[in-house]
Amino acid sequence: MKLWLPIFLAVFVIAAAPVAESPAWKAGAASAKITPVQSMWMAGYAGRTKPSEGVELDLFAKAFVLTDQAGGRFALITMDLIGVPRNLRLAVAERVKKEHGIEPANLAINASHTHSGPELRTSKIHGADDLALREKEAAEYTAQLEDTLVRLVGEALQKSVPAHLDYSTARCGVSMNRRTPDGKGGWSNFPNPKGPVDQTVPVLKASSADGKDIAIIFGYSCHCTTLGHQKFSGDYAGYAQQEIEKAHPDAVAMFANGCSGDQNPYPRRTVELAQTHGKSLATSVQAALETHMQRLKGPIRAAYREIPLAYDKLPTREQLLEEQKSTNKYLVTHGTRILQRIADEGQLPTTYPYPVQVLRLGNDLTWITLGGEVVVDYSLRLKQDIKDPIVWVSGYTNDVMAYIPSLRIWQEGGYEGGGAMIYGSHPTRWSDKTEEDIVSTVMELRKAIE
Repeated sequence: MKLWLPIFLAVFVIAAAPVAESPAWKAGAASAKITPVQSMWMAGYAGRTKPSEGVELDLFAKAFVLTDQAGGRFALITMDLIGVPRNLRLAVAERVKKEHGIEPANLAINASHTHSGPELRTSKIHGADDLALREKEAAEYTAQLEDTLVRLVGEALQKSVPAHLDYSTARCGVSMNRRTPDGKGGWSNFPNPKGPVDQTVPVLKASSADGKDIAIIFGYSCHCTTLGHQKFSGDYAGYAQQEIEKAHPDAVAMFANGCSGDQNPYPRRTVELAQTHGKSLATSVQAALETHMQRLKGPIRAAYREIPLAYDKLPTREQLLEEQKSTNKYLVTHGTRILQRIADEGQLPTTYPYPVQVLRLGNDLTWITLGGEVVVDYSLRLKQDIKDPIVWVSGYTNDVMAYIPSLRIWQEGGYEGGGAMIYGSHPTRWSDKTEEDIVSTVMELRKAIE
């Protein structure tokens, strides 16, 4: 009996050895610097009076491509930029389908919304020192950017290897609601510790079969407005990505901004604070990575729709002429721009093509992407209304045309409720049906990809 014991133990040990789990996906990621090589007009603050004056932190565009076992694909592009112009989304989607076989519904392009990047939306360059020059620079930069984004998707696809996909979350306290009652029936842009927030940090990690990091994708609902100087920078989100890539040198770190329309980082206004906030967010990502992450498996499904988002009652020509007489220079220029639209287009549009996208990455994760500067109410509501195990909501995706208020904020008014429209070329604020139109579309698309 004693002679057989070692043999029995050896057989038992071999039988009990864990079997390596086969990867359920293929994944690849790529990155490219997109910092302008010359001085340009900067985006984000209407009060700017001069172009950029150097670089504080380089800007990047990054791509991640995920392939399921049936060959279905999803591509995510993130950019350290103010937004995604509609014309850029349309052009990149068309080329990515043609050159890489990925359907437009399966492509998401998210902007970090840094206010320390170049202005690439020629329709938003108002009051520049040399308007013709700045519009030319923006158009040339955007054309180069389009080529870069399409190339990055191809590189990520070429680099794809068998991979695992894991998800978890943590929390970060950098953000605070920025809508504070002013005591006069209005709202100030001021930190409000009692206002709603979503401080969840969703984290998605792709790793190869041997455990090598491929991509670490994370989100957060907070404006990239720590900085207000004249140097290019990815702000706190740029520093967060930098910190994560230092800790995970094999990974491409990608930031997808959330529902940040009424959320700001506090305190702010210095480079040191942007670095501190970035490190805080990176620490939260690292915390999520150290949990028992949830492994994702299953097919990729996607649905995308552009809905006619309605404006409120359009202004009359007489009202626009009155705007031109205002003591508020921004109202004056808004009235002038809208009158010019009438002259050029014959009449004002009653709606805007607004992008809504629902992605299912495996059987558990539902990722909703919305255009514009969506306020945090959307994230809080959709996470409650959608009963899937994991719900991730991102704004600033596929088009950033304006602030998108909830009904609550529409009724309250203020900057996010409609006041910010005077800084662009929209004729007036959105209708009071905005929230329901968007949410009902999300629910329809989610049902369509069961």
